[in-house]
Amino acid sequence: MAEQEFRHMVRITRKDVDGNKTIASALTEIKGIGKAFAIAICKVADLDQDAQIGYIDDESVKQIEDVLENPQEFGIPEWFLNRRNDYETGETKHLIESDLNMTLRDDLNRMKMIRSYKGKRHEVGLPVRGQRTKSTFRHGSSVGVSRTRPGQ
Repeated sequence: MAEQEFRHMVRITRKDVDGNKTIASALTEIKGIGKAFAIAICKVADLDQDAQIGYIDDESVKQIEDVLENPQEFGIPEWFLNRRNDYETGETKHLIESDLNMTLRDDLNRMKMIRSYKGKRHEVGLPVRGQRTKSTFRHGSSVGVSRTRPGQ
């Protein structure tokens, strides 16, 4: 591995990742890819997950992008993907980066528009998943009891 082959920044699906990191940890820099999914991508693409990503060639980068585009075609199971049974299309797919951000924003807007319980909680900034609110999620000066100072 010669020094001229090393790239300090590697571009994978619209994201520049640090070339000094291992392949598995560099893939986790991409929004929508966690540690387990990055390891699964390395196994499917037949790459060493502990190798530095700056040393891989363009064919390997293309192979990683292909796996991210259609993970089910490469044998990654359906339960591993982050968007199962999409609301509009009914498809199962894996979203990353701006597609993931846009879809989550659309989901929240849909919940707010239909006035669901979760949508109302998101609107007012309260917890959505049933956490207690007596002592947590307090903003401003509402915590505690205000009392007058002695002598006044």
